[in-house]
Amino acid sequence: ENISDFSLNTTDCTQVVVPEEVFFTVAAAGILENLLILIAVVRNKNLHLPMYFFICSLAISDMLGSLYKTLENIFIILCKVGYLTRHGDFEKKLDDAMDSMFILSLLGSIFSLLAIAADRYITIFYALRYHNIMTLRRALVILAIIWTFCAGSSIAIALFSYEAATVIPFSILFPLMMFFILCLYVHMFLLARSHAKKIASLPTRTVHHRTNMRGAITLTIFLGVFLCCWAPFVLHILLARFCPHNPYCACYMSIFHVNGTLIMCNAIINPMIFAFRSPELRSTFKKMFYCHR
Repeated sequence: ENISDFSLNTTDCTQVVVPEEVFFTVAAAGILENLLILIAVVRNKNLHLPMYFFICSLAISDMLGSLYKTLENIFIILCKVGYLTRHGDFEKKLDDAMDSMFILSLLGSIFSLLAIAADRYITIFYALRYHNIMTLRRALVILAIIWTFCAGSSIAIALFSYEAATVIPFSILFPLMMFFILCLYVHMFLLARSHAKKIASLPTRTVHHRTNMRGAITLTIFLGVFLCCWAPFVLHILLARFCPHNPYCACYMSIFHVNGTLIMCNAIINPMIFAFRSPELRSTFKKMFYCHR
């Protein structure tokens, strides 16, 4: 509130407000689409593979992000009509819980993308040993570790979000993880390009290689969409912490609602990419909607 009041005095940029109906519509679409991904993977035993379990982890993260914005809008509406106050003890605990859910969504998405990138790397360059390296049990252990760490971190960050010692590591984590994933993909594609020439004379391995590269390209698209949708909001957090009184920072922070909408759009775009790039998922969706056996 202080930042918003100050920005009105230091910048001519008007606050960009996204209608609440748009928030609810986009959030509901994101929740339903990712729920379809989870149902499809559960119903189709052919999708009970480590890669699809990591994709389900990403879908859960997207659902949490959409659910957070939905609850936040409900909270704001209840405050406007007078059922809740902005500074009560219960409201503060509720706000901390929603902040924790939002941070859990962000961290879950980052580490899920990292797990997917590592899985694709092993699939391409250790194809013959992939099933020994990445077993279903190990994938579940990795997911358990990821979500335990993300849950603990989200609670700690939500409780101590006003401390610079907590905000700075959180702000650094996002670019570092993204940089690591980008380096992994660049390394993967450069090696894959050289390997493609060596296996061109082997038809069966060429088909297998093309399938793996198709998966790598799909997940690279995920990474690009994630950066486009989440980076503006992370930048908002950094500006709000380190230069709240700068007119240019205040002008950027006036599009806070737009940045929040981009986060929810990420939850809508990812399932579309899944459905478009995966023949197995498309087949499962057809059986779900048209009741084919």
